[in-house]
Amino acid sequence: MIAARFATVEPVFGNLRHNKRLTRFSLRDRGKLDGQWKLYCMVPNIEKLAHHEYAG
Repeated sequence: MIAARFATVEPVFGNLRHNKRLTRFSLRDRGKLDGQWKLYCMVPNIEKLAHHEYAG
């Protein structure tokens, strides 16, 4: 079970923290913070779409 978690979920968070440099949030309001977190979570998916030429 732990091996499956390491293989699927945690690399995404490691990528956000290390490669995208999301070490802290720049906004304080809970609604704005939620929007910023969702944007950071969408970035890997957008990059995948762009890599496979779905974006245009």
